[in-house]
Amino acid sequence: MIVRSKAPLRLGLAGGGTDLPSYANMYGGMVLNVTINMYAHTTIETLLTGEVIFVAQDIQKELTFKSDSKLPIDHDLKLHAGVYNRIVKEFNQGKPLSLKVTTKADSPIGSGLGTSSAIVVSMVKAYVELLKLPLGEYDVAKLSYDIERKDLNLSGGMQDQYAATFGGFNFIEFHGEEHVIVNPLRIRQWLKDEFEASLVLFFTGQSRESAHIIDEQIKHTRDNASDNLSGLHELKQAAIRMKEAILKGNLSDVALELKNGWLAKKKTSKAVTNPLIDTIYEKAIEAGALAGKVSGAGGGGFMMFIVDPLKKLDVERALKNFDGEIRSVEFVEKGTKGWYV
Repeated sequence: MIVRSKAPLRLGLAGGGTDLPSYANMYGGMVLNVTINMYAHTTIETLLTGEVIFVAQDIQKELTFKSDSKLPIDHDLKLHAGVYNRIVKEFNQGKPLSLKVTTKADSPIGSGLGTSSAIVVSMVKAYVELLKLPLGEYDVAKLSYDIERKDLNLSGGMQDQYAATFGGFNFIEFHGEEHVIVNPLRIRQWLKDEFEASLVLFFTGQSRESAHIIDEQIKHTRDNASDNLSGLHELKQAAIRMKEAILKGNLSDVALELKNGWLAKKKTSKAVTNPLIDTIYEKAIEAGALAGKVSGAGGGGFMMFIVDPLKKLDVERALKNFDGEIRSVEFVEKGTKGWYV
């Protein structure tokens, strides 16, 4: 038996960082994001060999274990093992499974597009299809969050799992005790088309480890550091204002809030930006970009810019002076999906 699944990656438009429980539990977080046509993919094949095989094609890693109710997680494919362990424990009565789980992603982990969480969501969705589990969208997202943040103790927020599961433009609220509300936004088609035409996505060529940035933000929040907290408060307000601008079809205000959000984000940690990112940003603005930011925690990965479509080529020419890659993307409405082969 073969099952496949995929989950979309996302662009963080506003509010990123306020979805960290350290902030959301005290003040409430709000994030605006949109999924794009880049995906995390999973294939599960059932085996009769009494083995569990994990393959991550994009990083060229493969591990084989004897089928067991709990597999070790101290290796490069801990995401695979973490999902397997939770599924077996919670949904298969602790009985081992024999299967091969193969994953790949259209963007590397550390790119700022929520890749690791999308991989987890994709794997969870594949198991849901394989075992015919009665899990809805909120269930899949929460389970994926619990695996990544609690079982594996990986630093991060809550937005990525919900974005990959639900898909589309979402304004997501994070309240105390991990209570999450996903508000899908009904956006006019012309605005989606204009937003896509105005978007320049640039991979800096530097994948980054977001954990240290996130850990620093958590520490500052707990210590009540004024700059960090004011930055997070401003990020949340920028997300609220950007939601209104998108719903009203005002792309110039969307660009303004993207700029405001980037200025606020830099207050939350010194590691959010670096000389390369600052230089790329400055050159893009000089070439005609209206605003820009780093997607995700910062420090590298993808940068996004909103540009007058008539000046898009000028901005792209300026970015080509840096070692990196310009990516064309489209927004997608569908979240994770799974199917039998």
